[in-house]
Amino acid sequence: MLTVAALYHFARFPDPATLRAPLLDLCLAEGVKGSLLLAGEGINGTIAGSRAAIDTVLAHIRTLPGCADLEWKESHAPTMPFGKMKVKVKREIVTMGEPDVDPKARVGHYVTAADWNDLISSPDVAVIDTRNEYEVAIGTFAGAVDPGTRSFSQFPAWWKANRDRFHNKRIAMFCTGGIRCEKSTNFLLQQGVEEVYHLKGGILKYLEEVPKDQSLWQGECFVFDQRVSVGHGLVPGNLSSCGACRRPVTPEGMADPAYEEGVCCPACKDDYTPEDRARFRERQRQMKLAESRGEPHLGA
Repeated sequence: MLTVAALYHFARFPDPATLRAPLLDLCLAEGVKGSLLLAGEGINGTIAGSRAAIDTVLAHIRTLPGCADLEWKESHAPTMPFGKMKVKVKREIVTMGEPDVDPKARVGHYVTAADWNDLISSPDVAVIDTRNEYEVAIGTFAGAVDPGTRSFSQFPAWWKANRDRFHNKRIAMFCTGGIRCEKSTNFLLQQGVEEVYHLKGGILKYLEEVPKDQSLWQGECFVFDQRVSVGHGLVPGNLSSCGACRRPVTPEGMADPAYEEGVCCPACKDDYTPEDRARFRERQRQMKLAESRGEPHLGA
């Protein structure tokens, strides 16, 4: 059984590019796979490997500037959920596009998984799901507002257009692991919202700690690896991932005439050119050939 560690940490990295090579080299040496992002504001990503390998990489990350108190969320997978290891340097570790947003300065009130149900059941609390529309579609908290965004960078504009809906309301926000809420709560505080809360550890921590019979979560939670989704207890769900757009695909979606394995799903049927589709079909063919030979396909 492999250990999967989802992590983020806001810190001041004066020159994140210098951190990339040592981190990548260590991951490769330990057989760890996944994706990590580095930026001037910190680190974000998910990695998988043996228990010892993950411990070694996490120990290294804790030595980075300002990362001594790094926290992460763990789950397990019977097979490697990633095809390769990537460490990239980006402008932001989660793209919001608001240069004045600074989670290191101030964020909303953290609410533990154990206390979340009581908070979001209060009539004066508006619950907002800060994830993208395709994530919300497969699962969310009962009664949560779906902004309908295709990317997190659309959230600020959505809030400005809809803020009057939440007059005299306390705001509770949540996301997969917590990172988007670090930025969105800071943004709302800058916008003059007085009481802002967010789920500490995100949906993953809630699904890990709250028993299913006490849960207000409905559906599954999308994750950014080959498991596609997880449910209560962080058990892998029953969804697939579209080979073109990477959105989750339900069993019903796979039965749709618009679905073609590795090439298209109902959600992206109008999003790509014929040339794109031809490229996806060739990639899928190569993946099947590699599978028949018992070999990994590097482009998977």
